[in-house]
Amino acid sequence: MDASTDKPPRLKIRRVNLDTGRENVVVLSRRSVALRPDVFRGFSRVELKAGDRELLATLLLTDDGMVGPDELGLSEPAFRRFGQPVGGLVSVKPATPPESLDYVRAKIQGHSLQPAEIGAIIDDISHYRYSDMEIAAFLISSASFMTSGELLSLSRAMADAGTELKWDRPMVVDKHCIGGIPGNRTSMVVVPIVAAHGLTIPKTSSRAITSPAGTADTMEVLARVDLGVDEMREVVNTCHGCLVWGGHVNLSPADDILISVERPLSLDTREQMVASIMSKKLAAGSTHLLIDLPVGPSAKLATAMDAMRLRKLFEFVGDHFGIAVEVITTDGRQPIGNGIGPVLEAQDVMAVLSNDPLAPKDLREKSLRLAAHLIDYDPEMRGGKGYARARELLDSGAALKQMHKIIDAQGPSGCSTTVGTLAADIKAERDGIVQAIDCLRFNRLARSAGAPIDKGAGIRLFKKIGDRVEQGEPLYRIHAVEQAEFDLAVAAANADSGYAIGPRDGGSAR
Repeated sequence: MDASTDKPPRLKIRRVNLDTGRENVVVLSRRSVALRPDVFRGFSRVELKAGDRELLATLLLTDDGMVGPDELGLSEPAFRRFGQPVGGLVSVKPATPPESLDYVRAKIQGHSLQPAEIGAIIDDISHYRYSDMEIAAFLISSASFMTSGELLSLSRAMADAGTELKWDRPMVVDKHCIGGIPGNRTSMVVVPIVAAHGLTIPKTSSRAITSPAGTADTMEVLARVDLGVDEMREVVNTCHGCLVWGGHVNLSPADDILISVERPLSLDTREQMVASIMSKKLAAGSTHLLIDLPVGPSAKLATAMDAMRLRKLFEFVGDHFGIAVEVITTDGRQPIGNGIGPVLEAQDVMAVLSNDPLAPKDLREKSLRLAAHLIDYDPEMRGGKGYARARELLDSGAALKQMHKIIDAQGPSGCSTTVGTLAADIKAERDGIVQAIDCLRFNRLARSAGAPIDKGAGIRLFKKIGDRVEQGEPLYRIHAVEQAEFDLAVAAANADSGYAIGPRDGGSAR
């Protein structure tokens, strides 16, 4: 850079084949005509500009010829967001840190933040102006303490950062589970039941982050989930409901960014969880919301007291924003359904909707219970009749017909619907009764097998808590698509099956 001018240098854009996840990364040759040690020393972030397009990115230097001296390489995420053509000219200069980082520093020092300050932080995060380290600083400082006012401000700011859906009807119902339980694809049963009743339920769901499948991953086995806002509206107007990926309709976009940094740090505070969920429901236009809190030894909530504290936070935020929130606790001691992983879970869902005698009874019963709560919101229903109505819609085939209608409206996804052909049974090491199943362990095992990237990978359970087993009898079957993942999952399962089997006389488990 010429020291006699303030104009930043202009380089030619080069698209480099680097998948840097969520972060914007640019690559500069150490021989670059733009590089001078006294200019870039001490800076890890740079600002790109071309016309009215601006982007902050993390800078990497290379000596291997990946980019030429007159080029700036943009990673795939950076190239996509910058939106400029290969060969176009871009200026580059050391980036000025976002002003909102001053508010993060204030939070680190123990200050409470005002709504405008939290709004500025979330706006910068949603526009990818923060590095992962800066996002982590905000999350950790917020995890230390968060006032009720900050919780409300964070929920509102996250909803405001993306698309906000408005529906021309007085009641829009939704349900949400806080996660952590393998299987548990109740939404895919609840939505067609409730939609068949005639209530509006535009269900937006997440893809998996640390689990073997999110609802969007499993629904994608049956139908396309990456619908735009207008497409989503058309499906809801036609079918009363949908099952789509919330990330594609840009609901609370900062939330997905925050979650992707939270999980590796094992940050999952009550306040951040509530802000995450309620911001998406606020953005989705929900008026009535059912929250499912599974409680169990290896669930996110271990005790009824934990659930009660979280329930109060959901009710507090719901009351503030005018959303009728109902919170119920459910059994989180073991996986729900028999399948863990997208294809296996989709099979469970369709078995329940088809009234297959072999369908998992726990998935059917929990889904009916949740659907009953939502149907009871209908002012035309007499109190307490929701369960009978939900069961009628399921038993009659109306819910299955509605699911097929939703699938047809959303269109085919083209995803594989085949279960992984590499398979191995994990067998009981002793006679006895299943006393416990480790949900966290099964999430990890199924991911090791390749789920959710490989739709057909996962686990099929044969035994649940209370079942009798004999030595050598299969407890579950691991399915995988790739040999490396298969070997990894089988080795992990042989080291720790995730099952606790106790003697039939009720003695201690081994």
